[in-house]
Amino acid sequence: MRVALLDDFSPLIQQTLSNWNWQVINGKNWSLKDYKKNASQLEGIIIRSKFPLSKEHLLMAKKLKFIGRPGSGLENIDLKYCKENNIEVFRSPEGNRDALAEHTLGMLLSLFNHLNIVDIEVRNNIWEREKNRGTELKGKVMAIIGYGYMGKAFAQRLMGFEMEVIAYDKYISGFGNSHVEEVSLEEIFQRADIVSLHTPLSTETIGMMNSSLFEKFKKPIVVINTARGKSLVVEDLIDSLNSKKIIGACLDVLDIESSNFNLNKATSQSFEKLKKFNNVILSPHIAGWSYESKEKMAQVILEKIRQKFIL
Repeated sequence: MRVALLDDFSPLIQQTLSNWNWQVINGKNWSLKDYKKNASQLEGIIIRSKFPLSKEHLLMAKKLKFIGRPGSGLENIDLKYCKENNIEVFRSPEGNRDALAEHTLGMLLSLFNHLNIVDIEVRNNIWEREKNRGTELKGKVMAIIGYGYMGKAFAQRLMGFEMEVIAYDKYISGFGNSHVEEVSLEEIFQRADIVSLHTPLSTETIGMMNSSLFEKFKKPIVVINTARGKSLVVEDLIDSLNSKKIIGACLDVLDIESSNFNLNKATSQSFEKLKKFNNVILSPHIAGWSYESKEKMAQVILEKIRQKFIL
């Protein structure tokens, strides 16, 4: 099997594929032009987000048997073409769910305790206690939208905080248990203090977090998005922050990200406005991006490939 590694992965991937006597091609520095030059010879591709594997690009890989995507999102891969042409597509949300859940919790604790603000103040010899009084999570209602690997892992991390955790998923049901209550979307609008989004990017979820949705919540809420940037309309978030309909936000992803999850060089006016809010915590799409998750994602992808092609 001839397999190209098109991003920087754990060394475990190259070592394991080589142990299987597969030919491993280091394509970490490939451009799209390099891919097109070599695509006809590839039987496997392991990629994160270097460039989209659209139908146009996949048509060039006539021998392709599988695509491995360490991580969870598959929006850069034409899944319809893969299904029609018997190309296996593997992902590994099991590998980075713990890192994402911990990062999400860290952002929330930072927001509720003003840690982003007080760290800067203390470094500048400002010692303000009263205005930086924190808010406890205990007793708050956390609403999770999307209860797949990521939503479930986040709910598990909240168990020790004595919060009321409710969750909704359009495509999954029967997941309620001792630490999460399965509810309707309407019930989330009525009860939530905090809303955390854990959905994939699709035609259904693009722009779903918008003014129309925010207005449906009975109480002022905190919004968390560690899913995909295009699921939240930043200008609508800003309007809701100004009106106090939203009282804080934790955003690991933004709609100004490029297709390979880097910051676009030409940032938007909305982003410039967003940066001025002290009650917004920002990080550069690193939820799920721990040292441990890099290794675990490799292990999961390799096991899925092994089960299909080695056993």
